[in-house]
Amino acid sequence: MTTFDDREQAFENKFAHDQEMAFRVTARRNRLVGQWAAGLMKLTAEEADAYAKAVVQAEFEEAGDEDVVRKLYGDLVSANVEIDEAQIRAQLDAQEIEARRQLLGSI
Repeated sequence: MTTFDDREQAFENKFAHDQEMAFRVTARRNRLVGQWAAGLMKLTAEEADAYAKAVVQAEFEEAGDEDVVRKLYGDLVSANVEIDEAQIRAQLDAQEIEARRQLLGSI
């Protein structure tokens, strides 16, 4: 039974690692897209850093990306930036690729 126990443990470890990596990619992506949005809103460096952190925190409001998109869209429109949700979603996709690249490069 040791072989089966070892395999089970290996699968559990891989699952845990994959879940952790997915969380880290999403958090990094949200930080990057927050920095992008801060640039569009012409925030100072300190404000941009705080805003990026707020975007990361927005992820925890509900499952999926809708909470992040809603925050970004609302904030950008309030700052008189002409943008639509499709542009925000495209930026989320682009920044997810960059976040994966950054995290895989740091391993």
